[in-house]
Amino acid sequence: MRSFQAWAALLAMMASGWAAASDPLPPDQFGMEPLPARTPHWIYVVDSAFMNETDSRVRLYDADTHGHLGQIDAGFFPGVTLSPDRNTMAVGTTYFARGGHGERTDVVEFTDMTTLALTGEIVLPAKRAQATPTYFNLGYSSDSHFLYAAYITPAASFGVLDPASRKVLGEIETAGCVLVIPWGPNHVSSICDSGRLLTVMVDAQGNEVSRALSNLFFDVDTDPLFVQGIPTDRGYTFLSFLGKVHEVDFSGPEPVIHAPWSLVSTAETGQWRPGGQQLGAIQRRMGRLYVAMHRGGEGTHKKGGTEIWVFDLGTHRRIARWPVPPLKLGAVTAVQVSQDEAPLLFLASDTPAAVATLDALTGRLRHVDTNLGQTPWLILNP
Repeated sequence: MRSFQAWAALLAMMASGWAAASDPLPPDQFGMEPLPARTPHWIYVVDSAFMNETDSRVRLYDADTHGHLGQIDAGFFPGVTLSPDRNTMAVGTTYFARGGHGERTDVVEFTDMTTLALTGEIVLPAKRAQATPTYFNLGYSSDSHFLYAAYITPAASFGVLDPASRKVLGEIETAGCVLVIPWGPNHVSSICDSGRLLTVMVDAQGNEVSRALSNLFFDVDTDPLFVQGIPTDRGYTFLSFLGKVHEVDFSGPEPVIHAPWSLVSTAETGQWRPGGQQLGAIQRRMGRLYVAMHRGGEGTHKKGGTEIWVFDLGTHRRIARWPVPPLKLGAVTAVQVSQDEAPLLFLASDTPAAVATLDALTGRLRHVDTNLGQTPWLILNP
């Protein structure tokens, strides 16, 4: 009898469980919340991973909380830029129908930087420059009226885009001069294989009005220029393979190229060189230049830095040398610095893949994050 009662109780419990399990669950509620208030210590890390080239990402990271705030898909070897008001990120990228092959689609995608929601796109001709990320693959005019995209087919040109109406306005040939350096509301400069700058002026519809070549300012054969320019208050600073500093002022009606100065002493020439992908950064408030430097000879320009050299831009004097190995990083391939009164210096390495946060005044290590991608090649700061 007790056995029968036990079986009956078990069957009742099972029936009760089945009945409860059959009751519908309440639907999940999904929503989208805005990001917290932006701080000067947010950075955008462009992970253009060579381990998975068709699936790059832009990772948003808070260096104060060491928190990952989100990511943006970026496709194949993206060009990435922020609008002048920092509220929109434009990503120029390429997709293939079969992942790494098939029908090609070049596109600029726009992301709202308060929600990380995709808000629109512009489909481009299939000639976007597929290159490692720099500031100059894609760029806004100072008033956000135009967006320019570098093209290589291998002929060099650039596209003029209207980000408001989401359409391509036209294309301007640049005859051996590459990338886009927008300045002012209607000027675009490109770096030429002759060692000069080409500057094109456009009208309100994006049509070419005029063009001009600068004087020769670097020697392509004896001391080539890194194309990864460093933003300043008045333009960009470019570094050469041998460590020359070329400052270009884009604040007037035409570019003004200042006389170069050297990062290395006479004794160091040919022994120490800058190198990497994003090899320097300028703290504009303090007037300091941070450069990733390494020992090496000719052909080592892609080698990352084993030391960070710090320079006073007013005197051109080196004021610090910070070795990288104690930071438990590999060779530094990307450098960025925040622009606030308590600036942080960010150093990225790809072997191992990590981003270190340092005090930009003292070089003291604050944190190392190893979860910002396989190849952190470019760091943007809001």
